[in-house]
Amino acid sequence: MATGSREIQLVIKRIFDVAGAAVALVLLAPLLAIIALAIWTTMGRPILFRQVRPGLHGRLFTLYKFRTMQNAFRPDGTPLPDAERLTPLGRFLRRFSLDELPELWNVLRGDMSLIGPRPLLVEYLPRYTPEQARRHNMRPGITGLAQVMGRNALKFSERLAYDVYYVDHFSLLLDLKILALTLWKVPTGMLFDGAGQDVKVVDDLGLHPGREDLTWKLSGGVTARELSTNSLHNQQSDSSMETASQSRETHRHENRRAA
Repeated sequence: MATGSREIQLVIKRIFDVAGAAVALVLLAPLLAIIALAIWTTMGRPILFRQVRPGLHGRLFTLYKFRTMQNAFRPDGTPLPDAERLTPLGRFLRRFSLDELPELWNVLRGDMSLIGPRPLLVEYLPRYTPEQARRHNMRPGITGLAQVMGRNALKFSERLAYDVYYVDHFSLLLDLKILALTLWKVPTGMLFDGAGQDVKVVDDLGLHPGREDLTWKLSGGVTARELSTNSLHNQQSDSSMETASQSRETHRHENRRAA
């Protein structure tokens, strides 16, 4: 696609995102209120699930979804497996992707698009190859090519390949096709991924580090700057300790020579 044509289509895409998200939020307001009340009644607060994810060009933003799980943690503060925390209401919301509706607010804010690569975990950012990282050249979407082609049934390599394909072949026509497939598959529950999955089953690229400490720290209110500052402080402390150790070793050698 010619650069000029692509830029024009991106502008139209953003206009469509804003208009579509605004209209959907108004029309779906009664449904959003009912879901919020149901969550509050069955699970209490918070009603929304918030988590920091990387968006356009890897910039971090707070993703909003309806909460589908109980707050249950291990002694070390990490959450229990999804299957142990997912509630019956949460399962229903996930089956029909109703838990994703608050992301319309992310679209309105400019964090996301209606259609694009799904926002994944912060931990994956330094693990992408330069080719895979190009998935962040478009705003993340509520739905996307990888989702309608298999969602969580796909291996990570396949998902990222679809994401990069979408970035390279973006067009309004492709967006319309993805939207049509989403509207066809969601009401049937075809995109339902249950209580999540064991990442090891689909992570054929070694992207997942085994823990999601950084994501949870950021989502818990620790800013990226604070983490960077703490990391720098730790590095400086380690450097100071190493320098002090080297100084003591040199001192011992000098004392031995003097003796």
